[in-house]
Amino acid sequence: MSERDPSQIDLFTGAPSATPARGRRRGQEEPVGPAEQPEDVRALGQQLHPGLYLGTSSWTFPGWKGLVYDRGATPSRLAREGLAAYAQHPVLRTVGVDRTFYAPIPASTFAEYAAQVPEGFRFLVKAHEACTLARWPLHQRYGDLRGQFNDRFLDAAYARDLVVAPFVEGLGEKAGPLVFQLPPQDPRDLGGVGPFVERLHTFLAALPRGPLYAVELRNEALLTDTLAQALSDVGVCPVLAAWKDMPQVELQAVRMRALQAPALVVRWMLPPHLDYEEARKRYFPFDRLVEEDVRTREAIARASVAALGAGKPVFVTLNNKAEGSAPLSAVLLARSVMSRTRNTPHVDS
Repeated sequence: MSERDPSQIDLFTGAPSATPARGRRRGQEEPVGPAEQPEDVRALGQQLHPGLYLGTSSWTFPGWKGLVYDRGATPSRLAREGLAAYAQHPVLRTVGVDRTFYAPIPASTFAEYAAQVPEGFRFLVKAHEACTLARWPLHQRYGDLRGQFNDRFLDAAYARDLVVAPFVEGLGEKAGPLVFQLPPQDPRDLGGVGPFVERLHTFLAALPRGPLYAVELRNEALLTDTLAQALSDVGVCPVLAAWKDMPQVELQAVRMRALQAPALVVRWMLPPHLDYEEARKRYFPFDRLVEEDVRTREAIARASVAALGAGKPVFVTLNNKAEGSAPLSAVLLARSVMSRTRNTPHVDS
């Protein structure tokens, strides 16, 4: 693995790390600002339940000119300047930080993110993949580790020091869910379903108390009642993953007891009939809705309303590959949730 300081490059976009501008020199362009929003979108944002946190998987997409940003900009520029503008969108109250899946980042970088957003904003952060890969993939970026078993898999000490500590220190009250995403893996590499659940329970129980933890699985075979009980026992949220090879969201919610967790956490990533590359090619540059997935949207809306009605916060991040444009999907989801919300209690995350 590269020894490059992970704070120097965004491993999700390949761009320099997103740090706030230190002030413009003479002749430099004006910073990226927020796009002007239609009156109905502004009104929707003012009406949103305070416990509802909707957002996108990242903020570095040039195709969002006029939707989120007031001008065109490269991904690297948006990585540096776009977050503050993104956070002014009336509906977007959270954002996914995916770069942390590929390498840990220091508390100082998290603090820079937090400084760019308002008080009510929350970050959904992925834990480093070293915590959740039983065996390193065969991809060339893993170098000599390719195909080998990972000795940091479900290592609570590593997670505590390299993942949880900087997350808590840097984001403070703006920390939302910390997601441990387990990519699709051979159950044999996990030691079998039963031993894996026991090991995951031990790992989660050993993490520092306080943060909102969530676990996302990409193997349907692991969505068992035993796993649901293990997560419930340690107060960890299951992530409802709207993804091609997973059951429908409402089925996941029932299997994993999602509405009994401390919060509802949903990641809407792909339509049921496309893989990642197919969706990317079909939907790029992510500036419009290409194929609306009303069924998934309404399922997420129903679960969100149920959680809000139970006094629990809701975190939903949406990917451009879900319908074609994540910000537009978020607006439609917000409308669906609000149309169903009647006298639900307000909650603080």
